[in-house]
Amino acid sequence: KAAIAAGIDSIMTAHIQFPALDPSNDPATLSHPILTGILRGELGYQGVIITDALDMQGVRDKYGDARVPVLALKAGVDQLLNPPDLPTAWNGVLAAVRSGELPESRLDESILRVLRLKARRGLFSRPYVSDREIDRTVGTRSHLAAADRIAERTTTLLLNKGALLPLSRRREKNLLVLGADPASPSGSTGPPTTVLGKEFDRLGFSATVLSTGTLPTQAQIDAAVAAAHGKDAVVVGTYNAGAGGAQSKLVAALVASGVPVVQIAIRNPYDIAALPTVGAALATYSWTDVELRAAARVIAGAVEPRGKLPVPVQRADDPAQVLYPVGYGLSY
Repeated sequence: KAAIAAGIDSIMTAHIQFPALDPSNDPATLSHPILTGILRGELGYQGVIITDALDMQGVRDKYGDARVPVLALKAGVDQLLNPPDLPTAWNGVLAAVRSGELPESRLDESILRVLRLKARRGLFSRPYVSDREIDRTVGTRSHLAAADRIAERTTTLLLNKGALLPLSRRREKNLLVLGADPASPSGSTGPPTTVLGKEFDRLGFSATVLSTGTLPTQAQIDAAVAAAHGKDAVVVGTYNAGAGGAQSKLVAALVASGVPVVQIAIRNPYDIAALPTVGAALATYSWTDVELRAAARVIAGAVEPRGKLPVPVQRADDPAQVLYPVGYGLSY
């Protein structure tokens, strides 16, 4: 509601089921009751609706790549993001139009919204920009500083046993930084462990970096435990760590070594449910460079943790039980 009131140009759908809003078990991307009934009707949104990526399994499994674009357009979507096979998607829409299932008038509505957006943004009068204009706007010092502030304010501290954090450059100077290293998002340098290690070094710590991946082997776990020997603390980045999985085993082995362990969930915030024995845990919601550097600054006490959970974190063994509710977040 706040975004619509502020005149937001575009809203992206999620491939998530909301049974309370649509009992069909379709994801919101394909839901007419949600996109047309609620977003267009109840909330009065008239801007552009774009799907999340259509190559994601959450939207592909039930209907297939030829039907998903049709159902998304029928639901009220204006733009289709990343169909995995463009000819399949195009021909699926064409067949639906020719059969009368998808009226041309429905497509005209979306075309008009996209054209209006382009007109508002000056893309008809000034369709091109110069490199010099880009450099004056993109990646400027003020914009980078704003990104740092946003990242710092959203980094969420979930657990801090015995006031382990913030780490001290005197008491915990020698760090082992390890964990998952998924491919870096566009615009990032990565990998995550390297970004974290460099930021800790900049903050006055001495960081040893070790990449263990999302599926560490027993040999990698043993090497990580050996590397932790003599360190003052371990910072481990986890990426969708399920209970009993390889990443959980890695963290458990590190905790058993006796070295204080700080865990960072670098994607979904739910990892802490599978890692309850760590000394401290944070959620960054992303593994972009700016988020990882902000997490390091929070861990080092250069900034206060101010983030709050936007979702509940449930117990791994009993999802009906909430470990951390919406709005939860510790500070120093």
